Amino acid sequence: MEYIWLGVTILAAIVEAAVPALVSIWFVPGGLAALIASLLGGSVGLQIGLFLLVSALALVITRPLADRFQKKKTESTNADMAVGRTALVTEDINNLLATGRVTVMGNNWAARSVEESAVILSGETVIVERIEGVKLSLLQKKGDSI
Repeated sequence: MEYIWLGVTILAAIVEAAVPALVSIWFVPGGLAALIASLLGGSVGLQIGLFLLVSALALVITRPLADRFQKKKTESTNADMAVGRTALVTEDINNLLATGRVTVMGNNWAARSVEESAVILSGETVIVERIEGVKLSLLQKKGDSI
């Protein structure tokens, strides 16, 4: 069994080194624990149990830490500055017809309403709620028009 546990440990380490994401590092300490148990004459059941237990503990202990280091920070763009701003509807916004344009901060954008069935007429002012790709999602301001 010593060769099997040594093989599992080495294979897990090689896979971890070859793949950019964390996928098998947790099996290295599990394999080492099982290898030690095998060298000390432990039963196969004990070796498998140690392998599973130590691998699971390694996963539980290191996964939150690994997630924190792998989180990618989102870069804000100048377009993000449009969120929360007032925009002027320059073409009627109708989600069902997939039409609508607004002008915000001097830029012309394709736009959709956050309310699926809402139609916002040209000349009304709206608030930009979010950006989805190249379209602005808008929240209609009630009672405002130009």
